[in-house]
Amino acid sequence: MANTYTNAKLDLTATSVTTLYTCAAATTAIVKSIVVSEDSGNADTITLTLTNGSDVYSLFKTKSVSANGTVELLTAPLVVQATEILKVTAATANRLHVVASILEIT
Repeated sequence: MANTYTNAKLDLTATSVTTLYTCAAATTAIVKSIVVSEDSGNADTITLTLTNGSDVYSLFKTKSVSANGTVELLTAPLVVQATEILKVTAATANRLHVVASILEIT
């Protein structure tokens, strides 16, 4: 098995559901950290989901991020299995940045 460290980064410029990370086929991923920062001086909220086929699981629903603040969403590692997708949605465009730190195991 090979281990690869990577990250996924987004500047949420819209309020649509946006893919943060897709776990490749024949891969398992351990998400060690998901950091969200607000850079416009206005408090906002973010939603994080995990999608498996047509099933959508809410991990954080409208999680608050303070003005100019940073929030670590995870308190423990999150396992993402092959073909599962992490998606994020900002309440307001052009306010939030998201960075996920990921260990991929193939």
